[in-house]
Amino acid sequence: MTGTIALHGGGEFEPGDEPFLAALLGAAPLHDRPLRIAVVPTAAARGRPAVAAANGVAALRRVAGSLGVAVEIEPVLVVDESSAADASLAARLEAADVIHLPGGDPDLIPAIYPGSPAWTAMQRTLSGGAVLAGASAGAMALGGLTWTPASLVAGLGLVPGVVVVPHADERSWSPNLVRFGGDAPEGIGVLGLGERTGVLISDGEPWRVVGQGEVRWLAPGLRDPAAAIVLHDGDAIPRQR
Repeated sequence: MTGTIALHGGGEFEPGDEPFLAALLGAAPLHDRPLRIAVVPTAAARGRPAVAAANGVAALRRVAGSLGVAVEIEPVLVVDESSAADASLAARLEAADVIHLPGGDPDLIPAIYPGSPAWTAMQRTLSGGAVLAGASAGAMALGGLTWTPASLVAGLGLVPGVVVVPHADERSWSPNLVRFGGDAPEGIGVLGLGERTGVLISDGEPWRVVGQGEVRWLAPGLRDPAAAIVLHDGDAIPRQR
């Protein structure tokens, strides 16, 4: 992996998400140039991907400005198989220090990316030390399995052995666990992420919780919602990749 994977529960770019966005910038590799950030609204392709990307660009620019961090932020509109195969878009992804995949429809990223130049570029930039972040559907796609309206499907596998349950606050945890993770095999752990909250994952280190909400971890074999470990900002999940 080498770089940092960031999984976020949703509500990305909304007021209150600033600590998580700041953590992404802080985890990015240092260079004698502005940080290069790509917002990639693949999961929003059936809606308004340009708007989703613009929201991300604006939020990340605000947070970077508040921290005094120089950035170059751009939308990279990988929204279908054709754009995922576009060499110029792949080159922009490979040049990024931070890549952010905001939410949308969970089935799109697992269907579009495997075997594509865009996905190869993302893996290369991650292995070079960059940050690859996903929120809601973007985070779900990075796990070993991903919920879709049809069934659980193979995710992109950057976080193997895990299925991500988004929007998992205290009130919604139980129904969302049933919806998004209830069919996961016993050998799969379930990571519940509250909105405006997530975890940062780096090689050989505990998974670090960042944000204003809660994170819930159900180890493989557990499915009772009450058995989840509940963590908050600054806590570490007792599990290492």
